[in-house]
Amino acid sequence: MAFNHKNMNFDMSRITPEAIQADTEHLTAQQNEANENKGLFTVKSANKWIEQAKNRPTPKMLFGQLWFENELCILFADTNLGKSILAVQVGNSISKGDAIRGFTLEASKQLVLYFDFELSDKQFEARYSDNFTNHYPFDSNFIRVEINPNSEIPTDTDFETYLNQSLERTVSDTGAKVLIIDNLTYLRSGTETAKDALPLMKHLKALKSKYNLSILVLAHTPKRDLSKPITRNDLQGSKMLINFCDSSFAIGESFTDKHLRYIKQIKQRNCELVYDADNVGVCEIAKPSNFLQFEFVNYGTEKEHLKVPSEKDKEQRKQEAAELKAQGKSNREIARQLGVSEGAIRKWFK
Repeated sequence: MAFNHKNMNFDMSRITPEAIQADTEHLTAQQNEANENKGLFTVKSANKWIEQAKNRPTPKMLFGQLWFENELCILFADTNLGKSILAVQVGNSISKGDAIRGFTLEASKQLVLYFDFELSDKQFEARYSDNFTNHYPFDSNFIRVEINPNSEIPTDTDFETYLNQSLERTVSDTGAKVLIIDNLTYLRSGTETAKDALPLMKHLKALKSKYNLSILVLAHTPKRDLSKPITRNDLQGSKMLINFCDSSFAIGESFTDKHLRYIKQIKQRNCELVYDADNVGVCEIAKPSNFLQFEFVNYGTEKEHLKVPSEKDKEQRKQEAAELKAQGKSNREIARQLGVSEGAIRKWFK
């Protein structure tokens, strides 16, 4: 094969000591990266991890110490306690760059995707208007998303997979970094067991890492004993969900006033627990004009908002337990349904 030097187009001036050094450093970095990847694992010295982390921005507060940037956070509560009300309020706060009174907002104003799988557009309008007039002016950064009833699921996939694909496409197309998902049960048909919860949490964490997202997911609690403090065990599928999320907080109902709610921190990795049982944030659900919201009242202890069980309540619970036992339910199933510990059930039957 003849070599035609006339076709050779190579700029020798580009070969400089600096260029050679840059190429060498690039090849070394590639080799180091290859050496650090061991199948599923990335293996580096502690100092290298810290050097890498130093180049990342420090996460800022999105909703006080309860939710930081780049966290997968779970907000859970019983039905009709205002999870959606608070979630929309938090999203509205971030989209406008205005903090909710009582809770710090450090992040700048930005786009928020609110996936609403609970309310219709008319129900949403009712909450953010004055009897369907004088509508609340949301910022253009607040984007509400709901299921399109006319969309068709591809024949080669199922609903959950197509939902997750559509969610990722929405994130990619909009460039949003803040997601609020209302609620968890629409992303996975079952979350009460580790088997069901694990794939869901893996998917959300992968999405968070891929697009550098901050995700707030709403979830329900099964029936619980309202005289007991809220714990991580009150979240459906709690063991797996709580283990995989970065942070979590809950809304509790106050028995001193039906309009009051308290916000309790359940898990946090970016800071110490601030809103624990001795310092819950007490709020009132109110609609002063055209925006249904949580209005901060003060700080208090969880104990002062818990129900004080009477002897009649205790006897009624025992009767319910006996009826469930007669139906063939196990102690564990009875405990979960009544919202008490399995030990308490065993004690009742003795």
